[in-house]
Amino acid sequence: MKIRKLISPLTGVLATVITGVWLLHATEPVSAAPTPSTTVEAVIDASKTSAPINPNVYGMFIEHAGGLVYTGMWAELLEDRKFYSPIGKAPQAPIDALSGPNIAQYKEKKSWDVRRAAAPRGWFAVGSTEFITMDSEHAYVGDHSPAIKLSLNESRGIGQTSVTLMQGKEYTGRIILAGDPDTKVSVSLVWGAGKKARQTVTIDKLTSDYAKYPLKFKSAADAPRGTIEITATGSGVLRIGAVSLMPADNVQGWRAEVIAVLKDLNSTLYRWPGGNFLSAHDWRDAIGDPDKRPSIFDPVWAALQSNDVGTDEFMTLCRLVNAEPYITVNSGLADARSAAEYVEYANSPATAEWGAKRAANGHPEPYKVKYWNIGNEMWGVYQYGYMPLYQYIYKQNLFAKVMRKVDPSILLIASGAMPDTMTGSKEALNLGDKLIPDYLGPADWTGALFLNCLDCMDMISEHYYNYNTHFDLAQAKQVPNDPNEPLVDWMRRPANHTKLKVEEYEEYVKRIPALKKKPVPIALDEYAYAGNFGGVANYKVVPAYAWNFHEMFRHSDIYQVATMTFVTGAYSAKHGQAALNPTGMIFKFYHEHYGTIPVNVSGNAPQPKVIDPVGGEQPAVHAGSDTFPLDVAAAWTADHKALTVAVINPTESVQTLNLKIQGAELSGKGTLRRIAPKSLTATVEIGKKPGVKIEEQSVNRIPTNPSFAPFSVSIYEFPVK
Repeated sequence: MKIRKLISPLTGVLATVITGVWLLHATEPVSAAPTPSTTVEAVIDASKTSAPINPNVYGMFIEHAGGLVYTGMWAELLEDRKFYSPIGKAPQAPIDALSGPNIAQYKEKKSWDVRRAAAPRGWFAVGSTEFITMDSEHAYVGDHSPAIKLSLNESRGIGQTSVTLMQGKEYTGRIILAGDPDTKVSVSLVWGAGKKARQTVTIDKLTSDYAKYPLKFKSAADAPRGTIEITATGSGVLRIGAVSLMPADNVQGWRAEVIAVLKDLNSTLYRWPGGNFLSAHDWRDAIGDPDKRPSIFDPVWAALQSNDVGTDEFMTLCRLVNAEPYITVNSGLADARSAAEYVEYANSPATAEWGAKRAANGHPEPYKVKYWNIGNEMWGVYQYGYMPLYQYIYKQNLFAKVMRKVDPSILLIASGAMPDTMTGSKEALNLGDKLIPDYLGPADWTGALFLNCLDCMDMISEHYYNYNTHFDLAQAKQVPNDPNEPLVDWMRRPANHTKLKVEEYEEYVKRIPALKKKPVPIALDEYAYAGNFGGVANYKVVPAYAWNFHEMFRHSDIYQVATMTFVTGAYSAKHGQAALNPTGMIFKFYHEHYGTIPVNVSGNAPQPKVIDPVGGEQPAVHAGSDTFPLDVAAAWTADHKALTVAVINPTESVQTLNLKIQGAELSGKGTLRRIAPKSLTATVEIGKKPGVKIEEQSVNRIPTNPSFAPFSVSIYEFPVK
């Protein structure tokens, strides 16, 4: 796997992105929470309800972060398929590749020349490289295309290895060529040594103009490092414009096994295309014929991007997995007119200028995208196109006005940063002199947007990440968590962050009367528990995510959208197979089995009082119900035909609950579903027996003193009489 490291803009700590997955491995020691001295009581009053839960809190986020999309979801097997780099050479990062890590490097070296060379990719010469040139005059796409001077007696060409092949699997593709009529081209797929361990497609009768030729193969063996070779003989020059190779069972370009597992995940909303990638990206570069879209070198992630996955492909993905699209527009290096044209491309009829271009690209009907995010983390100096807050206020309003002019029905989500984010990122010190900014002060980014842009937004975007560190206000930096931290405290950290933003939002409502008349809910459109890296995604994070759900449910009027970073972290995939991992399982579990109308839960065991100073990552009151150490939430189904009760045990010991339900006449008979593996490190791996599963059993009565296994998540469903 390809591993990249970057300085997290939200925390300044080292985070690791494994292509396609956030990986969590529970190895640190934990201690159990103390057993309560009295029986914990939970009273559920089903007659007291609150705002319905928006199903879009079960959303997902995906970004062109390195190879995340192209290796984790897209079916293309070839790297640099449009020849961004000269044959046999690695792409060189442009001098303006100044992402978060590069800024840190600049501060250390005091030099702007902070280019990073990527790992060698792609193509090598078959035969001598002296016969291969990169032709700019006759380039098919981008700056140049390979031109191979041919011989009548010697095969010359290019090849690429590390192509993963599976026995019995068919592969299809295309190659774009130009050459003399006497040129004979052989395209071979190779899965082993010897002449029999390959299949060859022969192409002749080329023309001087580029033309597209189909490819079709079937591998006779497994080959994790298979090879594709393109060779030719003749008297002239062979020009290669682009090459593509995918498994034949791809679903409109997407990996079939990934589409299947994402359908199973059944998420409601996908946010795209970024993320930090967004602010240096022009959406217009990634529409139209994929073979004619030039590859780009993404300066944010220092990675080559093929531009094969653009707006139309993203919309296809959303349709295939039945998710609503949520698009973020570039308010970094891009302008308001570009954002307005983007809305027109997505939502206008084919009679509009950009609607006609969408129709010409094969999509005559408008996509009708409802959710639009203006900018990504525009409060961070690391962000491409960053500007001071007083200038960005104007930009937010300008973007909103021109986008709404195209389609007044869209929901606009502004790029916010409440005091916790401005503290944890230390960006508050770039705008003011206090680490914890004053509400509505010079470093309160969200507060300034609320004061000056309220009519130009419908929601406010907020982000957070949790690690095996936390932000220490006294030291003004991320520090390691106590290795003896009780498991319940580790589990609580994401929910605490969610609770803290609620407390901050409530402060804004007190200080800005206009927010009472026009509420602006939170879109938590980036968050993750990226705890311990290494190994495979395991169960430990599951109760933490469940607790985070509970905290959003308790404030269902404030949290209307939530999209986890990243969707590729919700499944495991290998050798053409994919399965939901524990993270994906908990999202599916709540979305499909928990109700939608929250009801009141009270208890006799409040969560412990806060010890750490408030701010950064610490709310004034701990997240959780008054049922410590358990966390309990309850909700009616949408039709009021059943009441659901969810219980999280975030400890390493069995916990018992005195459960009382009032305000509803229930049948008594129902269903208990739970996730309760034997180990925090339990996981789901392809080719192995799953270590995590959802158990289901019938119950004949409402339990009065149920017990809950260590670190388990349970949901009861009780129909009404």
